[in-house]
Amino acid sequence: MAFELADILPALPEIILSAVALVLVLVAAYGGDGAANARRVAHLTLAGIVLAALALLSMTSVQSTAFGGMFRADAFADYMKLLVLMGSFAAVFMSVTPLERDDINKPEFSLLVILALVGMMLMISANDLMSLYMAVELQSLPLYVVAAMRTKSLRSSEAGLKYFLLGALSSGLLLYGASLVYGFAGTTSFSGIASAVSSDQLPSAFIVGMVFMISGIAFKVSAAPFHMWTPDVYEGSPSPVTALFAIAPKVAAMGLMMRLTYSAFGSIADQWSQVLIALSIASMVVGALGAIMQNDIKRMMAYSSIAHMGYALAGLAAGTQQGVLGVVIYMTGYIFMSAGSFAIILLMRRDGQAATKIGDLQGLSRTHPMLALGMMVVMFSMAGIPPLAGFFGKWYVFLAAVNAGLIPLAVTGVVMSVVGAFYYLRIIRLMYFEDANEPLDSDIPVANKIVLGVSIAVILLFFVGLSQVLDSANIAANALMAQL
Repeated sequence: MAFELADILPALPEIILSAVALVLVLVAAYGGDGAANARRVAHLTLAGIVLAALALLSMTSVQSTAFGGMFRADAFADYMKLLVLMGSFAAVFMSVTPLERDDINKPEFSLLVILALVGMMLMISANDLMSLYMAVELQSLPLYVVAAMRTKSLRSSEAGLKYFLLGALSSGLLLYGASLVYGFAGTTSFSGIASAVSSDQLPSAFIVGMVFMISGIAFKVSAAPFHMWTPDVYEGSPSPVTALFAIAPKVAAMGLMMRLTYSAFGSIADQWSQVLIALSIASMVVGALGAIMQNDIKRMMAYSSIAHMGYALAGLAAGTQQGVLGVVIYMTGYIFMSAGSFAIILLMRRDGQAATKIGDLQGLSRTHPMLALGMMVVMFSMAGIPPLAGFFGKWYVFLAAVNAGLIPLAVTGVVMSVVGAFYYLRIIRLMYFEDANEPLDSDIPVANKIVLGVSIAVILLFFVGLSQVLDSANIAANALMAQL
């Protein structure tokens, strides 16, 4: 077979990131173990992410597939990848100073992040069962390591071990499901699977395989009942690592879930929709009720993310283009809300040590009024208060569910949103109506100011640019639905 450059050009952003990762291996290995080398690797990682984003934005005329059809580049992939790149950039950008303060700033961190980022982007473009699995593992393996980066901490080691063991379980489910799907379809390509399932008669083994695959990906999304790892990993991991977990991988996993269901199983939406409805309801209930009982802000954000994934899955369960549109808009708002919240959580330090209890936010409006204002905006947005970004995300996913006839699902989502407002308002009450016992440290890194400022601006002005977001999201949804 003759090699043609056009066969790999659609994957140019991933190739750039992979090349940067290879360079960083050498820099990390020979640049020393000090904080200076770690900072150098972090800056090179940020530069690589920017280059990949520019390459992504410039790709308009390349063909839609690469590597023998195993990789798909389209408007949907471009949109979701851009969100992942922005989220990863924010996570690495904010991590440098906190990691230095905790004396765990190692060059390996940024290197592992960029390798995980390659996996995330490949997940969104996966067009074959084999590329799907390779992408999932490429994303997961570096994250196993960074979760346990604080080697002297038992909680961090426990977080890495739990994520590894439960991740192995999810990989087993994914592989077993893929083997059953392959056994029926006789092909690993999504288009071939879609052609095979167009028949009326589907064996039970295929349905079981499909359910297993969705369940395996649900682990990566941290949807209930596959959420068990999330609170412990969020709490035990260093806060910069938690920020990474909360922002980028969720978007990539949701993109993979959408690609798999609509590209491979699109003609049998009535079958997989039932699975997603169950996952959505369980996630919304577990996330909302679990967050109420938490005293650690990182554990609360973990349960909050579970609930948010439940809301997004409600739109996906609709099985319509409107549902895809709703999920894309929801994930757009989610990535800025998560980045904004962790920009503040990373600043929660007292006497140089990380402070992660919700009670540590008491009286924040008196000691750090701008941080309190930023946290209030983020919390209101997460609660779905109009006209903030979170409101429009929930509006479009619930509207898609209602129009698809899933009214009980939409009602459950609205009720759980009201329940969820309780723990968001609790934080606001602590900040504005309680006196500070011991004020938090006043030092605020520039990176956190920038990320928080951009996040707050997007959340507040989301309604101003809503038409542009809707246009881009519609193009992305059309690209995904075009494969049906």
